[in-house]
Amino acid sequence: MLQSDDVGGAPLDFESWRALLRASWGRDVEVAAPNAFAGWMRPFNACGLEATSAKIRWGSADPGCSDQEVERSYRDVRCDGADHYLILFQVAGQTAMTQIDQAAQLAVGDVALVDAARPVTYFSRLNPQWLTLRLPRESVRSHLGFEPQSCVSRQRTRASRLLFDLIRDADMEAASSSADIYMQFAVYDLVGALFAPSDPRPLSRSSDKLFARICGVVMDGLPDPDFGPAEVASEAGISLRYVQKLFTERGTTCSEFIYSHRLDHAAHLLHRRALTGTGQPLSEIAYACGFREYAHFARRFRKRFGYSPGAHAGEGAVELGR
Repeated sequence: MLQSDDVGGAPLDFESWRALLRASWGRDVEVAAPNAFAGWMRPFNACGLEATSAKIRWGSADPGCSDQEVERSYRDVRCDGADHYLILFQVAGQTAMTQIDQAAQLAVGDVALVDAARPVTYFSRLNPQWLTLRLPRESVRSHLGFEPQSCVSRQRTRASRLLFDLIRDADMEAASSSADIYMQFAVYDLVGALFAPSDPRPLSRSSDKLFARICGVVMDGLPDPDFGPAEVASEAGISLRYVQKLFTERGTTCSEFIYSHRLDHAAHLLHRRALTGTGQPLSEIAYACGFREYAHFARRFRKRFGYSPGAHAGEGAVELGR
């Protein structure tokens, strides 16, 4: 498990690496010896979620140059408004992380959960290599019924091996958007097994099964702009009040859950559009995800992800209604 030959990507120079961090965090990253940098980064789709494989190597003769620190400050969090979790597998090297009052030490084979909505400091050593997965907060919390424990490292366990294999192998298989939601649930369940707090609020098994069925109803209804909590209740054969109760127990609302999945699905379609180069109109993607107007979709998308739909699709500025 977690062999460095398992994952790979295209070479990446220092400026490209810093540009990627700047796009994500809104700030420059300073290092002691940029000319000694060598590495690669490869983004890919894992069950409809954003994943990345990356390796960094510092070739300076000074051993200290292989130790690098990157900080995500309170200002960075305020500026980008990120609201997701990041699963980080240590494939090679070592990484030390500190987030609020929690600290984690990652060696090869370890995995950690990072909360992107909180400041964090990374200190990497010995030419690190990572496999990462970005998880939408609302979807994870709604599915699990609790807030997973962040900045905690887990050593090799059955759950961590299954999660790593699921992510690593995802881009080797043909994409199947119809199966993505079920695979995402499997990812969320493994995250829950790894990072559940010591006293998560228990939810009944029957409630979990009903909620899983409701999630399927929501996914089927996403393209319909008139689809909302009342339609969810009708399709599931339960009262609207009970639907609202199920979502409240999981720290969200039905409307927020529907919008969250509409935006996640839109991000998936935009990513596929960029990979295939189909040139599908962005407005068509917005309508396919249940938005009546492109302007409304663009505002929601920018608020959720911090950039425009066109930027996610690999384009420059996007004209309204395109």
